Order: sequence, then C-alpha cells, then structure tokens
Amino acid sequence: MFHGTIIEELTNHREWSHYNENIIEDQKDFVFVKFSGLHLKSMENLQSCISLRVCIFSNNFITDIRPLQSCMKLIKLDLHGNQVLLLLLQIKSLPDTKFWSGLKNLKLLYLHDNGFAKLKNLCMLSACPSLIALTMFDCPVSLKKGYRHVLVNSIWTLKALDHHVISDEEIIQNWHLPERFKTYNHRLLFNFCSALKKGSTYEDEIDNIKYIISKINEILAHNSPVLIIQRWTRGFLVRKKMSHLFLYKKHEKSISECEKRWIYKHKGFDNKLFKELFFQPGTNITEKFARWKHGKKKLWVNFH
Repeated sequence: MFHGTIIEELTNHREWSHYNENIIEDQKDFVFVKFSGLHLKSMENLQSCISLRVCIFSNNFITDIRPLQSCMKLIKLDLHGNQVLLLLLQIKSLPDTKFWSGLKNLKLLYLHDNGFAKLKNLCMLSACPSLIALTMFDCPVSLKKGYRHVLVNSIWTLKALDHHVISDEEIIQNWHLPERFKTYNHRLLFNFCSALKKGSTYEDEIDNIKYIISKINEILAHNSPVLIIQRWTRGFLVRKKMSHLFLYKKHEKSISECEKRWIYKHKGFDNKLFKELFFQPGTNITEKFARWKHGKKKLWVNFH
C-alpha cells in the first residue's frame, strides 16, 4: 500500500514504466486517465487536468474526489471499489451541489462497491445536469427501503440506475402498467458498467460511452409508454401539418397520368394514320390529315 501523493505513488509503482516519463508535465492536456487497482489514496494532482474526459480510478483507496472539481469536461467517472467514506477518523462525504453542478458534461458515474450509507448525501447528485447512468449497487445505501425511488426522483436526468433502465412506473406515482413496462422487467435489464479489455484506448472508451447512451435510449424508446405516446403524437401532428403537400403531390400525379393517356392516344393514332397511307392506297388522305392536325393542336393546348 502507498501513502504518498498520486505522483509519488505512481512513479514508485512497477506499472508506471508503461507510461511516458513526461506525462506529468502535460497534465493539462490529459483526456484519459486510467489507474485501476494501484492502491492509490489521493487524487490531488488531477487538479491540473482541465481537459480530462474519462477518469477511471477503480479499486483504490480514494477518500476524497474534490480535486476533480477543475475537470469540468468529464464525461465518465469510474470510482467503484474504493473505500470512500470509510476511512477512520477522517469520515468524508460526496462533494456538495456546487461540485456536481460544475460537471456539466458528466453522463456516466460508477460508484458501486463503496461504503455510502446515507441517502441524504447521495441527493447531492441531483445537481449534476447531464447525468444519464449511475451505479450504486453493493453499497450499504442500496439496501435501504426506497433507495431507488429517492434517487430516480431526485436526479431528473437519470435514465439508468444499477443494472436496469428506469421505467415510467418509477417516475409516475400510482401508475400501474402492464408487465412489459413494469420496473425490473427483463426488457429493461442492461449491464452498462462492464469493464473494457485491458489496454483499451481513449477512442475505445469514447465509443463505449456512445454505445451505452444509445443503447439506453433504444431500450427506453421501445419500453417507455410515455415516449411511445409522444412519438405517435409527433408523427400525427407532422402528418397533419404536411397533409396539404401530400394532397398537392397526389393532384399533380393525377394530372401527369392524364397527360400520359393523351400522349399514348395520339401516338397510336399517328401510327395508324401512316400505316393506312402506305399500305392502303384507297385511304381518304385529306380527311385523315385533317383529323391528325386537329389532334396535334389539341395535344399542344393540353400541354401549354
């Protein structure tokens, strides 16, 4: 176990050789940090990582995440498996609403397998304006009655909690839905906190984040009655608003078909005329040509 700062711990750790020696000097340009299972206990030197987007500090001994306050571009934060809130004589809690309101781009937050015990403290997460998915399973607080109900109705942007996408039944009180749309239905099951393979890059992480968000939205689109009704209503209103265009096209199509019939009729008459002139010597040429000219004039009027 290491007891110094993050820089001292990492530079003395055998896995630090995998990273460039100059990486610390360029911390402000970091977009991806992954230090999992290295027994770290401090994040204080991440304050200068102002460009950080993906931060993975799982399975360490982190007790304070306030140094991340300057990392306002964070999209994914993984702190699962840390002994947060359990350090003796230094009991700490999640940062206040000011901290979370600053993380405007944070969408995925993994806090499972930690020592969180108070629901009141977790309600601070309601200030996070873009949070979509949160994990809190295997924490003492997840065993409390009403834990899921409190979090779902406190964090309005939340779409998935632990292993299930949030159902409409959890949001709308006293709404009893068919089995397909009920809470914990197998259709809403989705494990969005599975770890990527070792050696994954920043691009891999970003692709995985996009996949998780799109999958959650897809599950909701097919299993949320509210979204289904909204989708059908929008479709109806759009079709109603655009109906005059469809009617105009239909009218235009009927005119076009009428013109085609005129063309085919005159073409057939012309062929018949020339056939009679060349193969039937007794044909009344004057009368035939008169009718042919009259038809041509009628066709010209029809088009112009």
